Amino acid sequence: MTAWGEVEYTDVRELRGPLLVVGRVTGVGWDEFVRITLDSGEQRHGLVLEVDRDLAVVQVLEDTTGMDPAATRVAFAGTPLRIPVGTGWLGRVCNGRGEPVDGGPPVFGSTDAAVGGAPINPVRRRPPAEPVLTGVAAIDVLTTLVRGQKLPVFSAAGLPHLELAVQIAAQSNCGGETFSVVFAGMGLTHADASFVRDALAERAGAGELVLLLNTADDPVIERLLTPRLALTVAEHLAFDQGRHVLVVMTDMTAYAEALREVSAARGEIPARRAYPGYLYSDLASLYERCGRIVDRPGSVTVLPVLTMPAGDITHPVPDLTGYITEGQIVLSQPAHARGVYPPVDALSSLSRLMRKGAGPGRTRDDHLDVAAQLLAALARARQVRELADLIGESALSPTDRRYLALDEAYLHRFLAQRADENLLLDAALARAWNVLLTLPRAQLPMIPAELLDLHGAT
Repeated sequence: MTAWGEVEYTDVRELRGPLLVVGRVTGVGWDEFVRITLDSGEQRHGLVLEVDRDLAVVQVLEDTTGMDPAATRVAFAGTPLRIPVGTGWLGRVCNGRGEPVDGGPPVFGSTDAAVGGAPINPVRRRPPAEPVLTGVAAIDVLTTLVRGQKLPVFSAAGLPHLELAVQIAAQSNCGGETFSVVFAGMGLTHADASFVRDALAERAGAGELVLLLNTADDPVIERLLTPRLALTVAEHLAFDQGRHVLVVMTDMTAYAEALREVSAARGEIPARRAYPGYLYSDLASLYERCGRIVDRPGSVTVLPVLTMPAGDITHPVPDLTGYITEGQIVLSQPAHARGVYPPVDALSSLSRLMRKGAGPGRTRDDHLDVAAQLLAALARARQVRELADLIGESALSPTDRRYLALDEAYLHRFLAQRADENLLLDAALARAWNVLLTLPRAQLPMIPAELLDLHGAT
């Protein structure tokens, strides 16, 4: 529990959107937790954004609607916001502030932790290793997610990124080791929030899921708090409870827009596309909280999902995210238009740590060879498709036509799967082999001869 100071300040100078300015304060620090008491006795809470001499700027978590500056009292906790942590979060559904919305009691824990958190000290980091298997063939085979990695999903409006995020949250596992998922939804519609709750009900009922849902009509400040709550809960489950934890955060573009709105309310000078100049460091403060720690059990793996406005990958949010994270999974509009789910663009996607978590002793001996050969074949198929558009398919060589056949086989016999279909890695690799054998043996130089013999390549 927070030990509140005895002093209550009544000199509220201004209410500006979600912000409250308090005057004549002393001994107040940045990021301090705040209790705000209205004339009616209602209590709200906030965080100190800025302190300038005797003025403190407070962001109000529940918004400033209905507040009268002349009748408002403000008390400072003397510490940053802290929340209880522990296994009590598992199986619970809460809003973006961590308050239960499942009809249950407040979440309790044996200890508490500061929500702000901190990136892992590089000296204490263990290299990511071992896979997190998602049950999605395109990810597990071609862009393997590794424990301790940060691997974003880049999408655009109209693509099924939320469905994919929910499927990954519902199906992911670490091969029998203790595993949990923390799902943080930001700026969701009520229909999307209901879909997430229903789709993840089974995992929540099994006590393997923490669900934090911030809807579009919730206060904008809450959206900034949601991913920090999720990561704080995940860090304790991982590094103190010894669990492998996957944190799914969607949609980080909604988070960045909330950050922009608060920045504008503070009167800050905007940078690219009106986002604050500290957008990069703010995103890094979230993404860099994942990883593994030397001499500590468990791991935190982060899968942020973001929508690229107008599909622009150079937009500040995907652009800066790409600098911080270790690869990306890109969803494809053309594949989606053809009715393929999940519409993953394999040639634009990349997991830079895949070789740390896949291959002999980790997944399967042939995994990396099959993935490399399939990507090379898809790249050649794309070139052939462009050539066919220029000269027509009838002018292509027989080998080139085989590559066009491989491209179709990839879409429909490897990539496509149901949104509730959990493919084991062996089944996903079997699909990849089935697609590769569309080509003659001479076109598969990246796979050892003994493996080609074993699978009957001709």
